Amino acid sequence: MNIKKVDYQSILRLLEEKGISPSFQRIKILEYLFLNRTHPSVEDIYKDLSNEILTLSKTTVYNTLKLFVEKNIVKAIGIEKDFVRYDIDTSPHIHFKCIKCGKIYDLKINEEKDNNIDEGFKKVYSEKYIYGICKNCK
Repeated sequence: MNIKKVDYQSILRLLEEKGISPSFQRIKILEYLFLNRTHPSVEDIYKDLSNEILTLSKTTVYNTLKLFVEKNIVKAIGIEKDFVRYDIDTSPHIHFKCIKCGKIYDLKINEEKDNNIDEGFKKVYSEKYIYGICKNCK
């Protein structure tokens, strides 16, 4: 966990700005994403919140994340072959996955370099994944 506390008013305001009804489950899932910047999967979120929210289902988590992706609150990342992970940081960055420990890191990018594409093409977004060994596993 990177943050110890989340400002609920900010969460409510964000959901309201995006036109999303602030149900208890949506608020808790969004809070979880802010507190756990670990690129969690649906399974991770469900497992961690199901003891706190007894009525929570994997379908609710999946549908909530799908809505958050549509509203550009989170990004779905496909760095894993078998499932999708979710990132609360929607700013342009690269994902680095350590092939030893499995941890996923956010790396800053040089946007000026990243925007060099052939004339006539318009970049909307890009996803970049790097696989290697992190500094903790070297």
